Amino acid sequence: MDLSQFSSINPPQRLLMGPGPINADPRVLRAMSSQLVGQYDPAMTGYMNDVMALYRGVFCTQNPWTFLVDGTSRAGIEAILVSAIRPGDKVLVPVFGRFGHLLCEIAHRCRAEVHTIEVPWGEVFTADQVEDAIRRIQPKMLLTVQGDTSTTMLQPLAELGEICRRHDVLFYTDATASLGGNPLETDAWGLDAVSAGMQKCLGGPSGTSPVTLSPKMEAVIRKRKRVEQGIRTADHLEGEDEMIYSNYFDLGMIMDYWGPERLNHHTEATTALFGARECARLILQEGVEAGIARHKLHGDAMLNGIRAMGLEVFGDVQHKMNNVLGVVIPQQVNGDQVRSMMLNDFGIEIGTSFGPLHGKVWRIGTMGYNARKQCVLQTLSALESVLNRLKFTTTQGAAMQAAWDSYPADAAHG
Repeated sequence: MDLSQFSSINPPQRLLMGPGPINADPRVLRAMSSQLVGQYDPAMTGYMNDVMALYRGVFCTQNPWTFLVDGTSRAGIEAILVSAIRPGDKVLVPVFGRFGHLLCEIAHRCRAEVHTIEVPWGEVFTADQVEDAIRRIQPKMLLTVQGDTSTTMLQPLAELGEICRRHDVLFYTDATASLGGNPLETDAWGLDAVSAGMQKCLGGPSGTSPVTLSPKMEAVIRKRKRVEQGIRTADHLEGEDEMIYSNYFDLGMIMDYWGPERLNHHTEATTALFGARECARLILQEGVEAGIARHKLHGDAMLNGIRAMGLEVFGDVQHKMNNVLGVVIPQQVNGDQVRSMMLNDFGIEIGTSFGPLHGKVWRIGTMGYNARKQCVLQTLSALESVLNRLKFTTTQGAAMQAAWDSYPADAAHG
């Protein structure tokens, strides 16, 4: 093998302004460059305890079982679903975008009896629509997506916890794209399980999934408890319910690893944990509410700039996520060509969408470390330049002025 063809990794400089991933905060990257320690080193288990405490703050919860699942955000989703759903259990999924369909896909693989309700992409559900379906179906679990980046919509959740409590339904949400940039009150809203991802508003790289479990969800998982041969002792009792049909994603075993017994399950992803810990520390240092306000400020600036450019915004803007904006691609414009020119000529990445929206909308993100004034202004300036280059006429400079006007005159918001 000629090793000269394999140069050292040196990726191009990009400003990632799509729906995720985003540029990681440099402080997170520095934390991830730290040397490894053993998985049972007191320093390592101390960092694991730090992570649990910090993410309770991020999730706005007192849940003791708040920790990381090693793997991308989909790993957190699958761990919760496969650990809570027994074959034959009924689940209800309100689908308003691509990631509702993902929950259905994973639930089917858990051999659940999957029921759905749907609204057109670009809309969200009312609490009454969800409750009517719960009454009709009587599911064990309600599986929701809080923020679906495929449509940029944010599903209201605050009323659903009380509905689930009255009907004895476990309440889960996928907050991969929303946590840190939009309000999410785990305890106040009655959520039994939440999973998230690092690569969006939390400001880190993909690879770990923070999760939090209510005591009610913990009890469901503990009833399916198993301990592996080779580490099991006479003191370990099996659960009375059907086993969890995954080893890696068995949250009961993962809790035993993160808990005081430190019962071996896997080797914790040390570098990823360092990054996740720093993400949470920075969020709490800024303040959860302040971080949400920052995402809204820069998201609104992007929205105002896009509208001033003469472009149409996709979907129900009243229910738009703070951190992602859908922009309808003008008919006379080749959307892929615009994205290519943005990337190749300006080093800026924006996204398209999936399924029925593929090639019809751009998705522009302002999240995590990239929820900054300079990122908004650079993206708007580049997009306007590319559109004018392709003969789509805009009022020169209007987008920049509208974005600037969105910021208080006495603050840089950099």
